[in-house]
Amino acid sequence: MNRKTLTVQEAAAYIGVSKDLIYQLVREGSIPYFKVGTRILLKQDSIDMWINEKEMSSTSG
Repeated sequence: MNRKTLTVQEAAAYIGVSKDLIYQLVREGSIPYFKVGTRILLKQDSIDMWINEKEMSSTSG
């Protein structure tokens, strides 16, 4: 079974940023995430869509 979720550390590595930046984006509500208990998880598909949206908004500007 392939996991469809990423931990904060995995998401940071996936998009090439620090864990601290992921936590900051989560606090700001800028990146899609959900919690299971106290654990923050991010769906890889949602991260891909978020990246595409960011790319589109930066090129249309």
